[in-house]
Amino acid sequence: MYNRNNNNSRRPIGRGGINNARPIRVYVNPENKTPNNIAPQNAGFSMPVENRPHHAPFSADTVRIASGANRRISEQRNVNRSRPSQATSQHSHLSPSSGRRQSPQRGAGERRDKHSDRKIGTRVRERSPRGENGSEKDNVPPIEKDVIRIIPLGGVEQIGQNMTAIEINNDIIVIDAGFQFKDEDTPGIDYILPNTKYLEERKQKIRALVITHGHLDHIGGIPYIMDRIGNPPIYSRSLTTMMIKKRQEEFSHLKPLDIKVVEKADRIKLGNLYVKFFSVTHTIPDSMGIIIETPFGSIINPGDIKLDHVDGVPTEAEEKEYERFGKEKTLLLMMDSTNIDNPGFSTPESVVCKNLDEIIKNTKNRLIIGMFSSQIERMINVITSAEKYGKKVVIEGRSMKNNVEIVKAMGMIKTKPETIIGVEQIDNYPSDRILVLATGAQGDEFAALMRMSTKSHKYLKINNRDTILLSASIVPGNERAVQKLKDNLARQGAKIIHYRTSEVYIHSTGHGNRGELEWIHKKIRPQFFIPIHGSHYMLRVHEELAKSLGMPIENITVPDNGTVIEIRDGGKKMFRLKEKAPSGLVMVDGFSIGDVQEVVIRDRQMLAQDGMFVIIGSINTGTGKLKKSPDIISRGFVYLRESQDLLQEARVIIKKTIEDTTKGMNPINFEYIKDILTDNVSRFLFQQTAKRPIVIPVLLGV
Repeated sequence: MYNRNNNNSRRPIGRGGINNARPIRVYVNPENKTPNNIAPQNAGFSMPVENRPHHAPFSADTVRIASGANRRISEQRNVNRSRPSQATSQHSHLSPSSGRRQSPQRGAGERRDKHSDRKIGTRVRERSPRGENGSEKDNVPPIEKDVIRIIPLGGVEQIGQNMTAIEINNDIIVIDAGFQFKDEDTPGIDYILPNTKYLEERKQKIRALVITHGHLDHIGGIPYIMDRIGNPPIYSRSLTTMMIKKRQEEFSHLKPLDIKVVEKADRIKLGNLYVKFFSVTHTIPDSMGIIIETPFGSIINPGDIKLDHVDGVPTEAEEKEYERFGKEKTLLLMMDSTNIDNPGFSTPESVVCKNLDEIIKNTKNRLIIGMFSSQIERMINVITSAEKYGKKVVIEGRSMKNNVEIVKAMGMIKTKPETIIGVEQIDNYPSDRILVLATGAQGDEFAALMRMSTKSHKYLKINNRDTILLSASIVPGNERAVQKLKDNLARQGAKIIHYRTSEVYIHSTGHGNRGELEWIHKKIRPQFFIPIHGSHYMLRVHEELAKSLGMPIENITVPDNGTVIEIRDGGKKMFRLKEKAPSGLVMVDGFSIGDVQEVVIRDRQMLAQDGMFVIIGSINTGTGKLKKSPDIISRGFVYLRESQDLLQEARVIIKKTIEDTTKGMNPINFEYIKDILTDNVSRFLFQQTAKRPIVIPVLLGV
């Protein structure tokens, strides 16, 4: 980093620089006691505090101090400052009545801020009420006697993050505890969890966590959530419990889980409630639906579901499984809405496995199959087919290897010891006898298939004799990553078979289409209905299906995360409470788990879009004047060497703003100066570049 004097000479900080100045005191003023009607005297660049744009500054209780030629900056923490005069303008603009963000005042010709979440066509999330420490308040009233309360805590505004609480009198049963992978709106986040604050405050009432199946959107949150909700016992079928235990090995510091295995014929008592189970068809074995018995009828949650069928006619096994509901009084059905928009019936997994068997049989060179590691039934069939045709199987990808170990330990697949070989043995066999089963069909950066495509895999090198089969659909949001994967593989000459280009079905969804869901509705015949597992649009389409089958609109509730639904009057009426359970985003961010503030996410988005502009200035605390020309550090904004005129003008504005604002101020209010400086520099940079970098002033009192 360099200091710039007024003569534009460059000299590195260090000897003779800021480190050799007189002792430095860093002033941190946690309270801005300057009245908001005080206007700075830097005419032409000032802005009233109440009109400050919403991209205003990082608030910091510790500052990054530049020192040394490597431009190091020590850690800065974001904290919320409680200055009433700036509550509206500092981060998100809120309407006192509605709690919705409002657009800040804008000057004529000012562009719409591309970093805000007020995008065209985007629903703006309402803020939930906040407690004194910034966390959401739980203002849901206590449950009344013999009222059934249902709260979807996740999975009804997105795909993933599935979790639902059923509360009756003194008992709560929780169904599933999944997570959601990060998206473009949550940069830097690892996972998004359901908000469990409602359960945390009632953990003494939780009798069990019941898991429908072993996919991560239903079990992924367990290591992060269980301790928060009191470590209740976990109930599920054999394969699911094995997958939970395997995943828990990665979290050896946590308390052991109390896991209990149940099967579809079981009926167990949890508190004062009885719970039964039934088998459902999905892409993973041991998937199960849940039946909670209540005094007014049963609550049914099938989890993720589809039907095994032949040309749209459910098999005898499906008919037999759903016969039980002819005698069951179903009070409430909560059902998967993921594929409600697709007409007819989905492709049965049996058809996909038959087609993959033919491809494995007829492929004369090395075959590499990419799929989800969670497609366990398909994985088992691929390994079985490979062994049948004398091929050796190489498993690539940690999650795939883990799942193969689990199904082998459970006896769900029986292969010869020599069928599955290590990747380092691949050169010991002819290429036409090798089948590679790999993760990474979604273009994951570090997955096995992507490493092959970028030539960074230690053992597997793609060549023009390879056939690569991607037995997976593209998850929304992964289109560019998958296209990059296919481009890289194609450049190396491989033949690529994708589910959209294949002449036969090589992939099937795990979620039922509209025809399958309609068949299930007719079999279960519920009194009330709550669509779950999907975006709001999917839930609305599922609502239309229920209405078309004769269900009254007042018996259907389309929820948001945290919606509190109650069935009252002896099971005769369903109500939606005006109060909501806390539903703010809870994120796994490195080692941190919790309510990541919106300002942190927005800052990351802004840094990615327009970068940052750091100002370092030394102020004489006696005169209020700058000791020297301010230093400027820019990252991701402009190339400094080609923007000297811009930097010179910025320095003039910085100097004028600081010295005009400190005139007559004793003692110097550093926080107030930083706010004014941020506003003026931000406005200037926007006028000159049409960009809005995050402006971070670091002012040192000397």
